[in-house]
Amino acid sequence: MRELTADQIRASMVNASEAEIERMTLPGLHETLWSEREYLGWRDPAGSPRGYIVHWVDDRPVGILLRAASSALRPGIGAMCSLCHTPQPSTQVVMFSAPRGGEAGRDGNSVGTYICHDLGCPAIIRMVPTTSELTLMRDEVIARRSAGLQQRLERFTANILRTA
Repeated sequence: MRELTADQIRASMVNASEAEIERMTLPGLHETLWSEREYLGWRDPAGSPRGYIVHWVDDRPVGILLRAASSALRPGIGAMCSLCHTPQPSTQVVMFSAPRGGEAGRDGNSVGTYICHDLGCPAIIRMVPTTSELTLMRDEVIARRSAGLQQRLERFTANILRTA
């Protein structure tokens, strides 16, 4: 992923009001390993249900405001993130909704999907077992997972931007 500035992130938000953008607390951008990300994702550090994802679409950054559901999946069952496709305990996956962009979002239309609770999919897809056979193919495994994550994120974003 290409590096982003605070100004680029704020300007990229496609489904947030000016007030929501002003209240947005950004993560530590100076600490970000951009080469190990498909997107920049973070939760509001104040503990609100808000989360944010910013990624590059063609040649511009696109930011999405998300809201986590207040109820969780039943503990003790398995769940899968719809972005990274990683099976994990249900407590680590949550339903996020995102208002659609433009007038549709202002009218209350939204899109929902299950995503990793901490929006940490870029780190999760890089966790590869360390058996000797997989170590030789590690880069291939990560590249395949990365491509899938990017495709699913682009479809999710296109759905948010769709007006009808």
